[in-house]
Amino acid sequence: MNAAVDVFKGNDVAGKEAAGSRLESLNAWVAQVVALTQPDQVHWCDGSESEHANLVAAMQADGTLLPLNRETHPHSWLHRSHPGDVARVEHLTFVCTPDRDEAGPNNHWMDPVAAHAKMDALFAGCMRGRTLYVVPYCMGPIDSPLARCGVEITDSPYVVVNMRLMTRMGAPALARIEREGLDRAVRGQAGDTYVKGLHSTGDLDPERRFIMHFPHELTIKSFGSGYGGNALLGKKCHALRIASHQARQEGWLAEHMLIVGIENPHGQTHYIAAAFPSACGKTNLAMLIPPEGYRQAGWKVWTVGDDICWMRRGQDGRLYAINPEAGFFGVAPGTSDSSNPNALATISHHTIFTNVAVTDDQEPWWEGLDGRTPALDWQGRPYSPEQGPAAHPNSRFTVSARQCPSYSARAEDPQGVPISAIVFGGRRASLVPLVMQARDWTHGVLMGAAMGSETTAAATGAVGVMRRDPMAMKPFCGYNFADYFAHWLSFDTADARLPEVFHVNWFRKDADGKFLWPGFGENLRVLQWMLARVEGRARATETPVGWLPTADDLELEGAGVSAAAMAELLQFDPEGWREEVEALGAYLDEFGERMPPTLKAEQQRILRALSE
Repeated sequence: MNAAVDVFKGNDVAGKEAAGSRLESLNAWVAQVVALTQPDQVHWCDGSESEHANLVAAMQADGTLLPLNRETHPHSWLHRSHPGDVARVEHLTFVCTPDRDEAGPNNHWMDPVAAHAKMDALFAGCMRGRTLYVVPYCMGPIDSPLARCGVEITDSPYVVVNMRLMTRMGAPALARIEREGLDRAVRGQAGDTYVKGLHSTGDLDPERRFIMHFPHELTIKSFGSGYGGNALLGKKCHALRIASHQARQEGWLAEHMLIVGIENPHGQTHYIAAAFPSACGKTNLAMLIPPEGYRQAGWKVWTVGDDICWMRRGQDGRLYAINPEAGFFGVAPGTSDSSNPNALATISHHTIFTNVAVTDDQEPWWEGLDGRTPALDWQGRPYSPEQGPAAHPNSRFTVSARQCPSYSARAEDPQGVPISAIVFGGRRASLVPLVMQARDWTHGVLMGAAMGSETTAAATGAVGVMRRDPMAMKPFCGYNFADYFAHWLSFDTADARLPEVFHVNWFRKDADGKFLWPGFGENLRVLQWMLARVEGRARATETPVGWLPTADDLELEGAGVSAAAMAELLQFDPEGWREEVEALGAYLDEFGERMPPTLKAEQQRILRALSE
């Protein structure tokens, strides 16, 4: 194939002009990929409605997308992935830096030269008989100074339609890439600022499946998977692993956090950024509906984002955040009218469902939705309980965030929203109280570093195993955690107006294994106390591990939580915490001399206080 000629094969004149002479480096890269992968056709995506309709029609024709009930779920489809390709593959995900220590013990590492050779061997000729799609996209509002662009090359039309929902994809993104290239050329700067992502589903062989990240090159290569987290390269690969590296270099933060606005009855809105591991309630908190009494009093909740948060310092010293994504890639099981009515309303139309079950009348179904019995399970087999869950535990929905009833108008604010509080949380059955506040920023960073949670179905491997997951970034930080903690600490300057830091645990259980806290909308009661603390209006009791409320400090009327349960939820166990903080010290020591002395000193300070 003559790449220089055929790079535009199958494209219209507008697409060819869009990739004009002022995008030389992009054109050259696409030509190199075409020569390597040898597709039959190349299509530059513009993000238009007609393009989307054509892609959907083609996938319906070949069975990639199955139409769902047009009356109950208009413009919605079901996709069934390969049974062996249903989650992120952390053990096959690598960060490729020249210096192994830069990737850190928190990442799998491979030498960049070796990694490129391995991947290029896999990509050689892999797109014969397929169409290569060039997908320009922008992570964040298209005019935001904090937004960053990328281009994903993929042979999966399923990826294209998902990227259209999850990012600002198409002509506007390409125009920004061109504009930024021109600006750099005028300033005499070399190199590109957009992230290059190359993806192919390959033959879906798990033995030939790798996701490689090259932070210094702003490059991603993913082969052998069609699953969202491995194939939608704008999501975890770009928006966290590569962006965290960019953020460190440029002085901002790329975090695995939701962003939610809490409006009180006086019309004042505080924005919270909160980090939770996957399937631990991020989407539920991002779309929280206040309890009835709170709604009547005038409390409102506004959704900015449910998964990823990019924060930078503003001129006033505060942290401002954008959601780099444009959609939700949410976990379906457990989503219901009782757990998350806003999510259920959001996905009632124009949604792509992946690996859910279906009913007799072609409605999507999953465990926890309602009491019906599905007709077909997630693999398309007649449903039988003996074969396991009807919907895969990590089944997903992809939908535009704009469809959410609680979607915030500030979500598209180019300057972002000011963050009043940062919240860390995990799934802990014991020890960790319902809520506690850090004494200062350094203690807050240690709180985030200490996060632990039980593993979920969002990643391959055993479920329910306890592991450290600092800031919920263990699978996603693109460099050494010790350097990452140091970067967090660097924000604490004399002129900074940093958010207050809190830690929550919605998942504490009693002796019978039952959850002590009702969760869901009732979580607003805890957020209310946090924001009152931010404003200096609420009481708290000091302990060596943080400031805790008493039951009297929380608004609990109507919560249905007994006094005994609240006592256990807010219990402080000195001996248990001594063991926890000692274990935390051992964890920090795993990172060796790169670990910031300030953080280690904070751990030692708390340990001494617990021993007094």
